[in-house]
Parts: sequence; structure tokens; C-alpha cells
Amino acid sequence: MNRNPVITCAVTGSGDTAAQHPDLPKSPQEIATAAIEAAKAGAAIAHIHVREPETGKPSRDVELYREVVDRIRQSDTDVVINLTTGMGGDLFLGPDDDPLNFTDDTDCVGQMERMEHVEALLPEICSLDCGSFNYMGQNYVYVSTQTMLELGAKRLQEIGVKPELEVFDTGQIWFAKHMIDQGIIDSPPLFQVCLGIPWGAPATPGVFQAMVNELPEGCNWTGFAIGAMEMPIVAQSLLLGGNVRVGLEDNLYLEKGVLASNAQLVDRARTIVEAMGASVQTPAEARATMGLKTP
Repeated sequence: MNRNPVITCAVTGSGDTAAQHPDLPKSPQEIATAAIEAAKAGAAIAHIHVREPETGKPSRDVELYREVVDRIRQSDTDVVINLTTGMGGDLFLGPDDDPLNFTDDTDCVGQMERMEHVEALLPEICSLDCGSFNYMGQNYVYVSTQTMLELGAKRLQEIGVKPELEVFDTGQIWFAKHMIDQGIIDSPPLFQVCLGIPWGAPATPGVFQAMVNELPEGCNWTGFAIGAMEMPIVAQSLLLGGNVRVGLEDNLYLEKGVLASNAQLVDRARTIVEAMGASVQTPAEARATMGLKTP
């Protein structure tokens, strides 16, 4: 059991959730405020996507990221900044008789373009999705190839940003360990075990245990699940020796029918952690644990 875990808050994500939650953070000010409130509730890390402020649609706009990061850094609240690089991997194939006629929903660019905001802003952590997989929806594939990932890992190593190795099944853990063996991931490696995302690993205790069994010795890792399994996986992650993640990216509800805020979800996770006899790490402690640069 991990008796001193790090809480990450994933504050807004990129899913089609803006219409489902009237207070989902969309503008840079709202996203930064949510990250700061989550930190005050006990989160050491804020995992950040950006959205178009008017529509709530996901965005890769560097200037939106810049405003969010600047607002957080200029606040009087410390939190480790973790930026996504997952945007830009969406490939929607055409019909079966013309699969290369990609639909208008396709947003698939190279790894360096997916990381432009990371190059510009140098967060302490950024995500790195460790493989391609079928995603929920017809003819929808999330694309993250071996070449893309190796290029990304090498560049992150050069600029001193810790990659959070997001793994959605055991094969992706296998590939992440291959990158570690290549020397393009610095120690200690940081993993994120992602559960319940269709069509990756399901959020079941046995699958979670099996994925943790495949993680390399000495790594730092966090587990999370989406939807109603968010809080149960907080408890199991802690029991298995990991850190925890919650937030509106993963789940919109505090309880059935009651919409949550990020701070409320962090507070609920902290309550679980403390009820199990553990205590949460501060941002400064998380930096030391994970081998992060000092901002």
C-alpha cells in the first residue's frame, strides 16, 4: 500500500462533455482556476487540456495553453503542471469500400506538432500515449506509432520534461519498457494506468492488478478509471502501491445525479486516502518523488 500518494486532478479533458456539465472548465481562466482550486483541495499535479472558450471543443492552440500556464504560475498556489500531448491523434477512416477517405473529424498530426505547446511552455510533466488503439466510435483509431513515440521521448529528454507514460493495455506497457531499455526515458519512469476507456483495458480489479504486475521495478505510477469506477479505483490504486487521479476529465459526478467540481472530486479522493491511513504529498514532495525539475 502507498501511504504517501500523489493526487493528480485532470481538470477538463477533451471529451464531448461540455454540454453535459454547465460548469465544465472551458476558457483558460476557468481551467486555471479549476487547477488552482484542485491544488488547494489536495492535488499535487494538475493535468491540463484546453478547449475553445466559446464552444468547449478540444483545442491544440498554443496560446490557450500559454494563458492557462501563465495564470497558474502567477498564482500564489503551487501545483505541478502536466500538459497533455494526446491531441492530434484522431483518425476517422472512411467507409469500408473507401477507408482512406478520412472524415472531417480526423485530426492526425505528427508527434512534434502535438508537442508544440510543451516546447513553448516547458511544463514539469506531459503525457505520452504509448500506443495506437481502437477508440469508441465507428472507424475511429487513436494513432500513436512507435516512431512518433520514440521521437517524442527523445525530444522530451532533451528539453527536460518528464513524460507521463499513459498505458491503456499491457502491450503498451511492454513498449514503454522498450523505450526505457533504449535509454530515452529517464529514471524514475512515470506511468499512468488508464482504465475503462473504450476499447482499452476495462476497469476491473483483476485487469488492474495484471497491469500493475507488468510495470517495471522502481517506477512511479498512477491509476485511474472513468465514470462510476473513478473512486473505487482510487482505493485499489492506493492498495496496490500507486498514486491516484480524479477530475472532470474522467468523471462528471460526485454521486448519482449530482454534478461535481474538480475540487470536490479531489476532496473526495483525499478523504478516501486519509480514511485508509495514508496522507497526500505536497507539490514539492511530488517533485522529489518523481524526479521532476524545479520550476
